[in-house]
Parts: sequence; C-alpha cells; structure tokens
Amino acid sequence: MGIREFPGGAPRGKTIAVGMRRSPDVSPRRLSDISPQLRQLKYLVVDEAIKEDLKWSRSVEDLSGPVGLTSIEERILRITGYYGYQPWAASYKREERPRDCPAPAEAPAPAGAEAGGRAPHLCWRCSGAQLKKIFWGVAVVLCVCSSWAGATQLAKLTFRKLDAPFALTWFATNWNFLFFPLYYAGHVCKSVEKQSLKQRYRECCRFFGDNGLTLKVFFTKAAPFGVLWTLTNYLYLHAIKKINTTDVSVLFCCNKAFVFLLSWIVLRDRFMGVRIVAAILAIAGIVMMTYADGFHSHSVIGIALVVGSASMSALYKVLFKLLLGSAKFGEAALFLSILGVFNILFITCVPVILYFTKVEYWSSFDDIPWGNLCGFSILLLTFNIVLNFGIAVTYPTLMSLGIVLSVPVNAVVDHYTSTIVFNGVRVIAIIIIGLGFLLLLLPEEWDVWLIKLLTRLKVRKKEETAEGGAEPGSGLPGKSRRLRPSFAR
Repeated sequence: MGIREFPGGAPRGKTIAVGMRRSPDVSPRRLSDISPQLRQLKYLVVDEAIKEDLKWSRSVEDLSGPVGLTSIEERILRITGYYGYQPWAASYKREERPRDCPAPAEAPAPAGAEAGGRAPHLCWRCSGAQLKKIFWGVAVVLCVCSSWAGATQLAKLTFRKLDAPFALTWFATNWNFLFFPLYYAGHVCKSVEKQSLKQRYRECCRFFGDNGLTLKVFFTKAAPFGVLWTLTNYLYLHAIKKINTTDVSVLFCCNKAFVFLLSWIVLRDRFMGVRIVAAILAIAGIVMMTYADGFHSHSVIGIALVVGSASMSALYKVLFKLLLGSAKFGEAALFLSILGVFNILFITCVPVILYFTKVEYWSSFDDIPWGNLCGFSILLLTFNIVLNFGIAVTYPTLMSLGIVLSVPVNAVVDHYTSTIVFNGVRVIAIIIIGLGFLLLLLPEEWDVWLIKLLTRLKVRKKEETAEGGAEPGSGLPGKSRRLRPSFAR
C-alpha cells in the first residue's frame, strides 16, 4: 500500500491510500509511466468527507465515474510532459463514452444535483425570479414617473394660489418624519423575528457610530444633509415659478452627470469615457435649453435655479457616500426621519420670517390650497419611499428610468395647459440631456458585456451556418465533426 497525494486536488493534510502493483518494466523516475496503474482508481473506495472536498477542487473531479478518472489521467500526463500524450485523442474517447443524461442538463448541474432534471428546474426558477423582478421594475418605474410628474404639476398649480415656494418646501419636508414609522410597520408585518420599536431604533442608530445618535452626531452628520435637502427642494420649486415644468424636469436629470463628476473628483471613482461623454451632453443640453427662449432673464434665472437644485442633489449623494457610506433600509428610513425632525426644529423659523417680512405672504389661512399642499407632500413622500426602498424588489437602473420618463409626461401636460413652444432647439436639448442620462445608467462593465454578447452572437451564427451546410450530407453530421480531431494524428 502506498500513500499518494493528488496534485492540486485534495486539501493539504488529506491523503488517499491507493493500492498499486509496481511493474518491473516501469521506471520510477517518470510519473507519466504510471498511466496503466491509474486505471485501478476506479476500484477505490473514497471516504465521503474526502470525496466532497475532491468534488469542489478545481484540479480533481469526482472519482466515482470514468469521466473524473480520465480527467485526472489527462492532467497528470499533461503536467509531467509525456511526449506521447495527445489531448485530442483523450477528448474524443471521453465524448464517445455513453452518457446517462443529456449534455445540457449535465454541464450546468451543481454539485449534488440529480442528473435527471434538477438543473432545468433551477434554470426555470431563476427565470421566474428574473421575470418577477422585471415585473416589479415596471411597476416601480410607473410609480416613480407618476409621483414625480404629479408632484411637479401639483406644485405648479399651488403657486397659482400660494406664492410661497419655501413654505411649500418646509411643509413637504416635515412629512419625512413618517419614514421610520412606516418602515417599522413594514418590519412588524413582514419580518419573522419581530423587534420592539426601541430595539429596532437602537439597532439602526449604529449606523451613526458606536455611540449611536448623539447631539454631536446630529449636528455634524445630519444637519448638513438637512440643509442640502431643503436647498434642493426649494431651488427646484422656485424654478417651477419661473419656467415650465418640462424644462425643469429635463434639466434636473443633469444631476446624474454632476454625481459622476463629483464622485470622480472627490471619491476617486473609476474613470469612464462614456460617462464623460454623458456629462458633456448634459452641459450642452443646458446651454441649448437656455438658447431655446432667447436668453431672456426670466428663463435664465429659472434654468440657473434648476441647475443649482441638481448640483445640491448631487452634492447630497456624494457627501452621504463619503461621510456615512451605504445604509440599510432601516438606517435609511431613520436618517430621513431625522431630516424631518431637523426641519421641524431648526427650519421652521425661516418661513415664519419670510411671512412677517412679506416675502412669502398670504392674507388668510383659508386661502391656502390645503388639498394641493397635502397632495404634493404625499406624492413627494411616495417618490422618495419608492426611490429609496424600491431596490428591494427590482433593479436600480429601472428605478432611475422613472425620472427621465417623467419628462414626456410633463411635456404632454404642458402642451395642453400652458403656452410652451416646442421649437427645434428645445426638442434637441431634451433629447441630448435624455441621452446623456441614459448613458450614465450603463454599468461599469458594459463594454465587457457588449463584447461577450457580440462574441456569442458571432459563434451562434457560425454554428447555424455550419449546421445548414451539413444538412444535405450524410445522416450523421455531428459524429463526423467529432471524428475530425482524430485525423490530426
């Protein structure tokens, strides 16, 4: 009995006892000459634990069948450099052996899977999961598009009766307080291990550090984001007063390009040429949108306000990633609720000052369109909930599509409710900014995926051409093609 350890196969410290008879005509100096003895491995009884380790090894396959034995023999002979070894002959012999199950089910089958039909069942289950995710993605896209376009149009209607964009911003931001209670209600309904509100709050507070949410953390990590949140919404709403909602919604899409530029400068993200092109398209679209109305002061101010809003939104996202990193669902809900608390405690004084200085003034509280205010706040809250938590059911790229799809919705509404003129310059600017937004949605490895897709299509086309040319011939074209490598001897 000799002790052999397979090269690159079983983990270190695990050996297999193999009984081999040494033939007198075999030279002990060459491992390639033990090829006949390797065939005795099919009578080997391997321990189950060792067999499982061997099955997951990259260099040794399962020893229970002839395919695994042939693979070991091939690799040993290839490593030792046996001059008479011909890999095409071994491959041909392996292909000619009878198989118990079809090749498509055998190739992708995971370890421990049955050869009968578990692999097709797994593929069908994955396809069903993907279809479900795409279905939810369509629902999320429609929800994001309708909520964002509806909030924009309701804000426009509100300003006809109430000229107070900062008061509207303050009122809508107060609704952020509902984020964490809504999240906890979902946690109680869906989670298997239910926690009390206090326990869940303490667990989510770990997002801010080991000490949780302290007064110092509140002013250093939450207050700056509260200011950026208020500025983003105020500048956006103030721009709606100056220009039409179509221009506002399409110009706000430039925030995606600003996020990329800031991430590249501040976070040192990967440089991508296609995103630089998208940023250039966004800037070109802004210039063309300004030119569409002839550089009037009213439109220039409105465009500047929207660009400022998009810049504040981009700065908010980049600083969040820089200072706080990524957040889980509960942590994000708690953070947004804290922004609502900050708005109530520290921003309330601003609309009060604007009211008494008559910058934003209304004669009576009965004249306030409370229906429009509450509708705008509910739609904005829905938009932020879906945008922050929709990733749990679908792909982030599909959610981003809802924002750019709100542009044609606003364009249709403006066409019937306002005096907007869709001249050639405005249409080209909208198309350019939309194209830049879509380019920014491409993943980082989009070029690799594209090359793989083109390669697969090319190979499939060659296979179809070869099959079409072999059909008029003899009855066994597949077998004749497999026999070709053997002629190379």
